[in-house]
Order: sequence, then structure tokens, then C-alpha cells
Amino acid sequence: MNHLNKKKYKLIAVDLDGTLVRSDQTISPRTLEMLKYAQSQGVKVMIASGRPTCGTIHVAEELELEKYGGYVMSFNGGEICDWATKEVLYKEILNTEVIPFLYEEAKNHDMHIITYMGREVVIEVEDNEYVRYSSMRNRMPIRKVDDFLKAIEGESIVKCMVVGEPDPLRELESELQVVLEGKAGVFRSEPFFLEIVPLGIDKAKGLKVLLERMGIEREEVIAFGDGYNDVTMIEFAGTGVAMGNATEEIKNAADMVTRSNNDDGIVFALEQLVSFT
Repeated sequence: MNHLNKKKYKLIAVDLDGTLVRSDQTISPRTLEMLKYAQSQGVKVMIASGRPTCGTIHVAEELELEKYGGYVMSFNGGEICDWATKEVLYKEILNTEVIPFLYEEAKNHDMHIITYMGREVVIEVEDNEYVRYSSMRNRMPIRKVDDFLKAIEGESIVKCMVVGEPDPLRELESELQVVLEGKAGVFRSEPFFLEIVPLGIDKAKGLKVLLERMGIEREEVIAFGDGYNDVTMIEFAGTGVAMGNATEEIKNAADMVTRSNNDDGIVFALEQLVSFT
């Protein structure tokens, strides 16, 4: 890691789960205070999450993004929203031909496919620990449907997820990455969550779109993350910071490794790196 001198930044991009949010699904008061202070000094904050947009609302409210003119980048970069105006600045949707294929693949592997519509998690089953976890984390109710494909007909779907046990899901990930090459992006955001997003979508691309709109340079951005879906953003940002709880692969991609999400890692890094004066 290079020695990093304190500098001014114009945007702080933060992943949620495993980064901003602690293991108990809360944000520490110290971290919340630091990010509000940064915004009060003119630094914009952007949530950069794999969650659906509705699954970030309570966090955006805690951070007061509406008051300070912050942004929400959801679906791993598939959608960007100006939180002050609620204007959708950017949105990509899944190739509709991909979804029936995913549905059959999930069934053939004894797994479940889910998506998000409005404020609901849509799936054919309710009694599944991973689906309940997604519902709890996003604070979105589960809508059980009899026919998944019929339920989403005519909808603009940004992301689907296949949920299942980690080892079989890892194998399915490898298979789908080959079969869907050139059609969709496939990666795991958690050991038990396999995400399928529009081709070419990732957090770095979404961040680049926003920076062009804001008229700021990547060197003026500091990005925090802990997961595989954060690597591109960490590498793209002027300063990429990996949380202490991240895997070695994520840490190796970063300019700095900070403390864990449970130990105010964001605060520790910002105190080291950012000048607000």
C-alpha cells in the first residue's frame, strides 16, 4: 500500500452490507455522525449496494441523503437515483430471454429464484432461510406467487437472484458464467446469493456514469467495500478502501485496508485520509 496523504474528496461511495452496516444490521452512531459531518462539509455520499432501491430507503434516511443531495446506486450499479429529487438518473434491465432460463436452472438445481418488484420480494416459496434473510435485510415483505414467470410478465426487471446452499451455488455460478457469457453478469454477493444482472453492469460502471454527470474525477472519490461485487468500484475509485472483514482478494485490490464494519472501519479510514478543511 502506498502512503496516503490527507486530501479533499468530493464523493464517498459506500457499500452497505459488511461495510457501512454492522453484523446486527445497524449503523454505528460514530460512523453515522462522521458521514453526516462529511456531507455538511460539502462531500456527497453515495450508497453503492447490490440491494434493490427500496431495500436502501431506511439507510438513506439515516444518512440524510435527501437533505444533503446524496445518491443511491442499487442493484450493483443497475440503477442510480438522485435521492434529493428521487429522479432515476440511470437504469439497465435484464434481457427478458435470460429470466425463463434462470428459472428452469434454479428449479433443476433445487434452488429458488427471486426478484424485487416495487417494495416486495417476489418468489414461489416463503419458508426459505435465505429469502427471509433478504426480506429482513432489505425491510421488504415477501410476496409468494404461484407462477414466478407469470408474476413478472411485462415488468422491467433489473436483477434476479438464485438462492441456495453455498457449495452447490458456487458450482451453478461457474456454469452460468459460461452459458450466459455475453448475455448477463453472474456473481455471488454472499455465499448463498447468486446475482444475475444486465450485461456489463457493475459498481464501477455505475460510479463512472454518476461521476460524468456530476463533473468530478475518479481521483476525487473514495470508495469502501468488502465483497466481490465491490472490487471494480474499489479499483476504479481514486482511493479504494477494503474493510478489515474483507477477504484477501478484496484487500489486495484496495489502496488501504481499514478496520472491520463492526469496528467503525469507515470512520478510521476517513480520519486517516480525508481533509475537510
